[in-house]
Formats: sequence, C-alpha cells, structure tokens
Amino acid sequence: MKTNLSIKQLKDISNVIRRDCAVSTTKAGSGHLSTCLSSVEIMSVLFFDEMKYDTSNAFNKNNDDFILSKGHAAPALYSCLKRAGCIKDDLNDLRKLDSNLEGHPVPHSALPWIKAATGSLGQGLSVGVGMALAAKLQKRKFRVYVLLGDGEIAEGSIYEACQLAVNLNLDNLVAIVDVNRQGQTGETILGHDMKSYKKRFEGFGWKTILIDGHKIEQIVNALKLVRKSNKPVVILAKTFKGKGISFIENKNDWHGKAMNENQLEKALKEIPELVMPKVKIKKPAKDNLKIIKKLKVKIDSYKIGNEVATRDAFGKALMNLCVADKNVLAVDADVANSTRLKFVKGKTPSQFVECYIAEQDMIGVTLGLSKKGFKVFAASFGAFLTRAHDQLRMAAISNADFTINGSHAGVSIGEDGASQMGLEDIAMFRDLPNSIVFYPSDAVSTQKIVHICNSLKGIKYIRTTRDKTPVLYGQNEKFNIGDFKVLKKSNKDSAVLVGSGITLHECLKAYDELRKKKINVAVVDLYCVKPFNEKKFVEFVEKHGKKVIISEDHYPEGGIGEMLNESLVGKKIEVRHLAIREIPHSGKTKELLNKYGIDWKGIVKEVKK
Repeated sequence: MKTNLSIKQLKDISNVIRRDCAVSTTKAGSGHLSTCLSSVEIMSVLFFDEMKYDTSNAFNKNNDDFILSKGHAAPALYSCLKRAGCIKDDLNDLRKLDSNLEGHPVPHSALPWIKAATGSLGQGLSVGVGMALAAKLQKRKFRVYVLLGDGEIAEGSIYEACQLAVNLNLDNLVAIVDVNRQGQTGETILGHDMKSYKKRFEGFGWKTILIDGHKIEQIVNALKLVRKSNKPVVILAKTFKGKGISFIENKNDWHGKAMNENQLEKALKEIPELVMPKVKIKKPAKDNLKIIKKLKVKIDSYKIGNEVATRDAFGKALMNLCVADKNVLAVDADVANSTRLKFVKGKTPSQFVECYIAEQDMIGVTLGLSKKGFKVFAASFGAFLTRAHDQLRMAAISNADFTINGSHAGVSIGEDGASQMGLEDIAMFRDLPNSIVFYPSDAVSTQKIVHICNSLKGIKYIRTTRDKTPVLYGQNEKFNIGDFKVLKKSNKDSAVLVGSGITLHECLKAYDELRKKKINVAVVDLYCVKPFNEKKFVEFVEKHGKKVIISEDHYPEGGIGEMLNESLVGKKIEVRHLAIREIPHSGKTKELLNKYGIDWKGIVKEVKK
C-alpha cells in the first residue's frame, strides 16, 4: 500500500483538522461541528494523499476537483485548504461578516477553490457529473471527488445523477458517502444499514466499496481500487458524527451546534495536539492539448413576413454556434425534438448531452460543465424547469454562467393543457440574482439573442414559442441588453401597447384594428424583461398617451406586467394588465388567447375603455 504520506502522518493530519473544526466553530458560536468530525479522515486522505492539484492555481485545468455536497461540513473543507497552502484566511474568522469563510461554501473571487455553492442538499453529485463529463470531452485526466452526506441520499436528484453517470461511462467520478447515521432531527432513512446502501448503488451500475470511514488504511485502499475501475465508483464509509470527542460522538442533538468554551477545553484534551506534518501535494500532469480555432458563425437569413417559430430559430442559431465553436454545448432533458436542440444533435452530436427526463440533474450537470469552461445552453419546456428552481437558485449563488431555454411557454402551446403551459417561468428566472431574461418575438431577434447570451456572463433565460410567428425585423437590427423596440408610434398616440413573444403579434393586430377606428397607439416589443431601462420606457410612455396596456402569456404574479408596474410606481401613468388569471384549459391557440383576454380583441377592448 504505497501512499504519499505515512498512515501515522495522515492520522495526525486528521486530528489537526479535527482541532481546527472544534476551535473555529466555538469561536464562531455556530456551525456544524459533528458532521465535520465524521468526515475528517476521508478529507485528510483525499486532500493530502490522493488528489492532484496545484496549490498555487485553483484554475489549473488539470486539477482534481472536490465538491463538498454536504456543504454544512464547510469548516473541515476550509481547514484542508488552509493546511494544504491553498488559502491564507484565518480559520477562526469562520462565519464572520467580513470573512471569506461562510457558513456553507460559496464561490467568489477570494475563494476560487470553491467551484459550486453547496448546502442545499442533494445537488453536488449532479455538478460532479458535469465536471467529470467535461474531463472526458476535453480529454483531460483529472478526477472528480464528491463527498456526500447519508442524509442527502434521500434526495431524488442524487439518483438522477447516479443513472446518468453510468450512462456516460464516467469512470473518473468518485462519490464518497459519509454514512454517519444521524440526520438533523434523528436517524437517517437507512441508518447504518450499509448493505442496503450497497444494493442501491450497485443497482445503478456503480462500483461500490464498503469501508470504515475512520480507518485511514481502508480509505487509502479504497481510493487505490478507484484508479482501477472502468465505471463510476461510490465509497460507502461507515462513520460516526462527532468522532473523536466523547461527549459528542454518536450522540443526538448535536447537529448544527457548536461547543461553548468550557466544552471546547474539555474536547481539546481528547484530541492530540500535533504539529501539522510537512506535506507536498501531488501536482497534476501538464497537458499538450491543441487549441481548436473558432470558425465564423453562420447567420441564417429570415425574410420579413415569413412565419418561423422562435423555437426553430433558437435551435438553428445554437447549431450554428456549435459548428463554429467546439466549446459550445447543448444539454437536453429528452425534449430535443420540441426545443429544437435536435438540430445540434443532428449536426454536431459530440456537442449534445442528453440528460433524459431529469431537469434537476440537467441544471446541476449544466453548472458542472460551465465551471470547466464550456459555454452551455440547456433547454426544456418552460413548465418543467420549475421543478429545478432550487438547482437554479444554487447555480446563481455559484456565480453560474450558462443559458437556459424554456420553450412551449404559455397558453399559446394549445391543446396539451395546463400541466404543459409554462406560466410561472418568467417570475422564476426574474427572482434569481443577476439573472438576464429574454423573450424574443421573431426569428431574427431570437437568433441575435442567442448570440448575445453566448457572450454575456451569468444565468440567461430565453423564452421561446411553439407556434410560428411572422418575422418582424431585418437582419441588421440590433438588440441590446435591457432595451426594448418601438414598432409603431405617432405624434397622436393615446396609449402604448406592450407585448412580448406571442402577445406582441396580438398587439400588432390590435394596432391595425384600432387604426381602422382612427385610434392611434404605439406598440413596444419588450424583448428583454430583465434588466430593463425603466427611465427610457417611462419617458417614451409620457410622450405617447401616458397609458399602458400590457398583454402577457403568463400569470400576473412575477411576470412582465408586475415588472413594468414597479417601474411606473409614482408616475402619473395609467396601466392595464392583461394576463392569465386562472388555471387554463386545453384548446386551440387562438381560442385560448381569446378566452383569457390576452389576444388582440382583449387589447382593443382595454384601449376603448
């Protein structure tokens, strides 16, 4: 059994980390000490004997990656990073307002070793799948290690990730489950039933290894077996919460609690006080990968007046990006024929990733891929993305950089009914910090917005429509972030009609009808929902009737109308907001737009009022 350090040295490191966690959580007055203590041996072997990484460069593309899915064990992670020489932060500043060491791991510029925010449990393995897949696609040799808690194994997203990892043959992915038996309020669903855990993971096709998670020799041997596996590996480590402190070890009611000073003094007498052994972290191998040059992106030509669905324009624009840049990926949830990711799959299949019907896993995988340098576009129905809201929330906290497409949005999809009609998606993406929300109305604007998203940072959302709509813009039209387009206006306008996507075309029909009655109105294409140039919009409305009629294929809460109303607070502007105000029914597109009052007839009616 050849190790980088001796077994005694690794045991000593474990106790150094154990003391660090005890002291830092007591100084903070809070923290999850007991779950740190159950995993210190595992993390010691990983960080100081197994993993290869450049301690001076968190962005070395060949570094092995570590994801602490059980994010509440953050003090142990900070200790490992400090003792390895990766960070210089004072561990005793844990959880302070001006400290980089937050209660759960959060990526930011001062702590580049944290790639993904964790703490909302059940998400780390999906991110690990994305990172491990990135290694395969980039032809790199790094491994990805994900430390999971046994409590979070109850989350369904874990099993979504399990099945995809095997499907993708990710033999460079290692999951380690810290089976310490105790959850927050009691015993976990399987407790210490290690055989049942083993059967579950073996059922998904993983190589499964059972160990005592406090025996350094067994951890080292397990990781040695990992290197010989031709499929994903899970190490099931039987451990005890609070290990090493007698009055905490395997005791209830210590989850999320720190010791007081008297308890700390007593505990430190039980943990050997040692000098940190000198360590030399193994560095990753250098690569000689060739840089693939980008090609010029093809621009599709669309003729004004021709009818093209924005979902079609999205798929074609993304396909053209993939052809030009091998760093662009399309990620699907088994709806590629609907979202039009099928165009990418047909043209550049190596840049198409199928996650199947597992939207939570899809977002985690997308985050993992993006963190390894890929420009990722993931797509599903707008309605189905709602189940992955927590993954999107955590991705936003992780400073994610990817684009999501929600197709088949609103009642305009027609006969499929309410379960398929995304009517909450704009609200969901608007509420994410630093998100950008686009809602194009024609093929040209969609194509331009796809290109914009490829160059912008952050989480971008593009809402597309199922039905074909007329092309409105010429090829030279520019679409800037935060702006809107004025399609119709005059010096005698009595109101401004605002639409996005399908409802913009209803606004244009209403405009034609009102013109027949000699009623002048302006028409605005609100293609960028967030951010939004409030000042410019208010100035335009004040010059064109001081009245606004908003029509949107979305519930009123959190949508475009609510956003505009916020912009107009305190202004002497009258607003009418047309939206879907009840659970919709199946029907044809025109019937539904009319039934719920967001078609041209409903708009004309409001103008006349």
